[in-house]
Amino acid sequence: MANTPQSKKRARQSEARFAINKARRSRIRTFLRKVEEAIASGDQAVAAEALRTAQPEMARGVTKGVLHKNTVARKMSRLSSRVKALSATAA
Repeated sequence: MANTPQSKKRARQSEARFAINKARRSRIRTFLRKVEEAIASGDQAVAAEALRTAQPEMARGVTKGVLHKNTVARKMSRLSSRVKALSATAA
């Protein structure tokens, strides 16, 4: 357990930051789940719209330090290619 005043404060800050980051991660996962569900439904327009709303959330996760830049870039790339593939199969 923390003994010095500084270490007690750092422990409090760490708990607060953990809660904020947890909420952010959860929010990002929700947006990703909506994209996945739209892709599974097979509706390209809905999937594209869901991806468009998810991208800024994912980018915000990078700037806030919750997710790594390359992780988000990879997820965006894979999702966008899957959404794009929906239009190819529908046509």
